[in-house]
Amino acid sequence: MNVRVNGAEHDLAEGATVADLLAALGLPAAGIAVAVDGEVCTRAWHDRTVLPADADVEILTAVQGG
Repeated sequence: MNVRVNGAEHDLAEGATVADLLAALGLPAAGIAVAVDGEVCTRAWHDRTVLPADADVEILTAVQGG
């Protein structure tokens, strides 16, 4: 199935979760914020949130600076 991550298309297995997506992208679960179709998905729900086909996923990474 296809999902859009920050505007780019990605192919994932049916039934993939947010945690599966993060692993496929090589991203850690900590220090990021994830929204699926406009709804925030907290880290506690990453392994329980199944991505629907054609989902719009936004991933933001925390950066430190001044």
